[in-house]
Amino acid sequence: MDLVICKSYVCSDAGWFMDVFHVRDESGNKIRDERLINYIKQAISPKELRNTTEVRSCSGKIASSETSSEHTAIEMTGTDRPGLFSEISAVLTDLRCNVVEAHAWSHNARLACIVHVSDESTAGPIDDPSRLATIKDHLSTVLRADTAPDDQIGRVKTAYPGDDSTVSHQERRLHQLMLAGQDFHGPVQSVTPVSPERAACDDEGRKTIVSIDRCNEKGYSVVHIECKDRPKLIFDTVCALTDLQFVVFHASTIRHDSFTTQEYYIRHVNGCTLETETEMQLVAKCLEAAIERRVCEGVRLELCAHDRVGLLSDVTRLLREYGLTVARADIETQGEEVINVFYVRDISGNAVDMEIVDSMKREMEPLALQVKSESLLRRSNSPERPRFSFGNMLRSQIERFSQNFI
Repeated sequence: MDLVICKSYVCSDAGWFMDVFHVRDESGNKIRDERLINYIKQAISPKELRNTTEVRSCSGKIASSETSSEHTAIEMTGTDRPGLFSEISAVLTDLRCNVVEAHAWSHNARLACIVHVSDESTAGPIDDPSRLATIKDHLSTVLRADTAPDDQIGRVKTAYPGDDSTVSHQERRLHQLMLAGQDFHGPVQSVTPVSPERAACDDEGRKTIVSIDRCNEKGYSVVHIECKDRPKLIFDTVCALTDLQFVVFHASTIRHDSFTTQEYYIRHVNGCTLETETEMQLVAKCLEAAIERRVCEGVRLELCAHDRVGLLSDVTRLLREYGLTVARADIETQGEEVINVFYVRDISGNAVDMEIVDSMKREMEPLALQVKSESLLRRSNSPERPRFSFGNMLRSQIERFSQNFI
């Protein structure tokens, strides 16, 4: 709903909970529109208490978290490489699949992608098992092009309408796919307590700091996070804790200018707390990865055009021909129009040459292409630390996500 959480307090104990969120709209103003306030109440109420009539946001759009039953969902995860999203789009076009909606994240050399497709000839869902198997086989070949034949990293999963095996919230599912792909492998900050001096230094460097302590008196593990504020930050953090099967009993978040502090009192679903340094390191790495996945470097391109079969393939091929690779993508169809949002980087790793982008805009002149330079840089790399042997408790949970693709 594009609301910004300025601060929040969460308390859950003895079977009751109380959550308090201080929110503003994306312009920083207090929410006064009664229609929007009523919509918030309806959206977060227990299902049995919700009004059965349609609830509309103040913009008039019907908000829904349900996946359309008119499309077939395809989930993919694998090792990322320049041009991979373009190759995936081309394969779907060759197989007569029209991309209705798509979301893709790239982080730490891993790609997670969810695509909703319809049949090119009928505009309906694809539910033929033989055809779905063919689509899965072709996409698996593309995802594993640079890996060994027995590598299990590149995986594809299809879901036809009525299949409840996928999560309806797209970004929620992307977090799970990334965790299954173990994108958390990489440098991790120290799990020592954070000092104000270090927090100030990291604010300038836009780093993420995660510290985990023990609260033996109350039987909790305490997670403390300091990082640059951005939309959906708390959502991303809670997704990671939930996917690792931790329960949040108490929490508080507060925003200071452009910096946010989060603190969570957690236990595992089995009632245990984090006891070993190995477990703390793994949780810290997973939280850092969840926070960084949405943060993109490079240039944001937004394209609005009349929808047609093969449009996504043509656009991503053009990006690749201009030496650009997609780091994140959000594609949505609204009626007969399609909105494509890409975050692109230079294939060579250098800064994106804006003259190249201008040339590409001229070639796409019939389409409404808007360009916005993004300054959301990920934290600078520090020397990579040795990987840790994971605790059995956390390893089994990550493997459970991975097995969904087998």
